[in-house]
Amino acid sequence: MIDSMITVALTVLWLGILTSISPCPLATNIAAISYLGKRTGAIRNVILGGIAYTSGRMLTYVVIAFAVVETLFSISAVSMFLQTSMNKILGPVLIVTGMFLLELLTLNIPGFAMTGTLQRRVDSGGIWGAGFLGILFALSFCPVSAALFFGSLIPLSLQARTRIQSGILYPSLYGIGTALPVIICAFFIAFGMNSLGRMFTFLTRFERWSRRITGIVFIVVGIYYSIRYIF
Repeated sequence: MIDSMITVALTVLWLGILTSISPCPLATNIAAISYLGKRTGAIRNVILGGIAYTSGRMLTYVVIAFAVVETLFSISAVSMFLQTSMNKILGPVLIVTGMFLLELLTLNIPGFAMTGTLQRRVDSGGIWGAGFLGILFALSFCPVSAALFFGSLIPLSLQARTRIQSGILYPSLYGIGTALPVIICAFFIAFGMNSLGRMFTFLTRFERWSRRITGIVFIVVGIYYSIRYIF
């Protein structure tokens, strides 16, 4: 049981990291890093800003996941269906999610733009502004992040043994993963390291292969689940 929980927790964290380095979320993380970079004069403020940004993302994902999971379980018919048929549902969901990761399926979702007015409001908020930015960027789902969150995190949460795991632990780990580049870069900025450009080049290349490998794994596991529990 403990080994299973650790495996799921690490999987969820990896899904968050994969989300963070996907093109659309990576762009929002770069915007967050640029925001934190304006505070290079105070190491404490840069680090606290990174923590606030991460907390904002975590809080958003926890609220959304908790609301979705609790809503589904509160409806008795849906709850009974999920308890008896979750493994049957998981197979096709993983296959579809894998197809999104491999870009075999696409979905147009409006992007999020950082306007001048919003930038000024965030700037005026200081550390709290970084947290608000994390909330905003967490809500700006793109096809990959939506597929990973709703197609992977939510099904894994629905299979959790306790509400703490499903509604708090797993979404929190996912949120930490999505903000991990910002946390790392906050320390880079705070201590005057100048290799951010090379790091983002590496992340872009790493994302391409890791997304494809994860997509293939999802499809293979989805086919296995489908064969075992449906057919």
